[in-house]
Amino acid sequence: MAEYAIEMLNITKRFPGIIANDNITLQVKYGEIHALLGENGAGKSTLMSVLFGLYKPEEGRILLDGEEVEITNPRKANALGIGMVHQHFMQIKNFTVLENIVLGVETVGSFDVLQMDEARKKVVALSEKYGLKIDPDEKVRDITVGQQQRVEILKMLYRDCKILIFDEPTAVLTPQEIDELMEIMKGLKAEGKAIVFITHKLDEIKAVSDKCTVLRLGKYIGTVETANTTTHQMAEMMVGREVNFHVDKAPQKLGETILEIKDLCLANERNNDKLVLDHVNFKVNAGEILCIAGIEGNGQSEIVKVISGLMKQDSGQIILNGKDISSTNVRQRIIDGISYVPEDRHKHGLILDNTLRENLVLKKYFLPGFQKGGIINFKEWDDLSDRLIDEFDIRSSEGKKTMSRSMSGGNQQKAIVAREIDAKHDIIVAMQPTRGLDVGAIEGIHANLVAQRDAGKAVLLVSYDLEEVMGVSDRIIVFYEGHVVADVRPEDVTVNELGLYMSGSKKGENL
Repeated sequence: MAEYAIEMLNITKRFPGIIANDNITLQVKYGEIHALLGENGAGKSTLMSVLFGLYKPEEGRILLDGEEVEITNPRKANALGIGMVHQHFMQIKNFTVLENIVLGVETVGSFDVLQMDEARKKVVALSEKYGLKIDPDEKVRDITVGQQQRVEILKMLYRDCKILIFDEPTAVLTPQEIDELMEIMKGLKAEGKAIVFITHKLDEIKAVSDKCTVLRLGKYIGTVETANTTTHQMAEMMVGREVNFHVDKAPQKLGETILEIKDLCLANERNNDKLVLDHVNFKVNAGEILCIAGIEGNGQSEIVKVISGLMKQDSGQIILNGKDISSTNVRQRIIDGISYVPEDRHKHGLILDNTLRENLVLKKYFLPGFQKGGIINFKEWDDLSDRLIDEFDIRSSEGKKTMSRSMSGGNQQKAIVAREIDAKHDIIVAMQPTRGLDVGAIEGIHANLVAQRDAGKAVLLVSYDLEEVMGVSDRIIVFYEGHVVADVRPEDVTVNELGLYMSGSKKGENL
């Protein structure tokens, strides 16, 4: 029996203009959760894509159970017992859960008819065994993000994979779903699976992993025993400097009201008798970071889409600097002073098949200076993109010419935040702006939001991370079933009290 389940020895992978993996070695045992830690763009996903057969390395060897193997594509990886949950799920939305799980390994009977009965039994048995509750007949488009991730895990288990790769699996999950996933991973470890766990969240690494390998700028920094290493030590290995986990803020200087939401209502698309937003009222002032807290699915996503113009409310008003913008379009709201960091960076934040430069000028390309009579001023485009890439440390293989689709998720997010902060605005509406970012990038985003607040701008932040909520905000409102159930200041409330509000308790009730 070989000492290691998988060994990636001296792996080097190059792309035009960048060495994504530079002589990296990773060794993982069965019955071990091995965390892979690094900044956005450090080469973590690239290394795992090499292991899964998506990329071919220029140098290095891969050993499986002590024997050298060549992994030319994901089908070969699956055949060798290697499975991967990708950061952005690989699913066909119009297919059912069952159809997505068996896709590529279907059993076909006479006259090329799919044999799904045995597959269904196996999927149901696996879902029950591992606590991955799922309806095999439900369309993927109709299930939650957390359930979609269960589909990805079941894909690996259905193929009897013994080496499991989780690429940023918690980035899109609620706290409750994260806890469930941690328990599932521990159960898989107990069964003897070898698990590689890519994450930026140091507390998760401490909670479940046995070892942690750190990459920085495509290079191997070291491997540590998680139990014997502090989160501060791992963070310093990752970014190459000491990281400040505390959000530094000067005393607040509150200004005039920038945004006022008046009696806003929005009906549920599937059930018009139920309101997603139920007579919502709140204000955001200049010089203030107001955070909306709550369990995901209680109206937070809808309120920011209504404010940005992506959705239309059924009743109520949106007042920006004293002007009713309830009926204006997205472009006009941008001109009027709303910057928006969306929850879904692929759907609403970027044009994936455009370059980084083109995405960075999306809020300005139509303005004088960036074009004249429809003729593009490319120098202005270049100057803007070069400045933002430098200021926000956006890393990509070909700089501003990089196709946005090819960038890491964290660097895609940094590009969006850079564009929105740089746009002329009075308020930034930010939905999960640090989701999927490493601790160094999170530190930078928090500093930028505080700088906006100190410059007299208003910031409306939506976050499901209670540590972020408590650390960044000046004031917190809690959403529950489309209602505002509490309006508090972080210094006057505990995390436990916030949790009770998030569960439906109203401020003033006996907590």
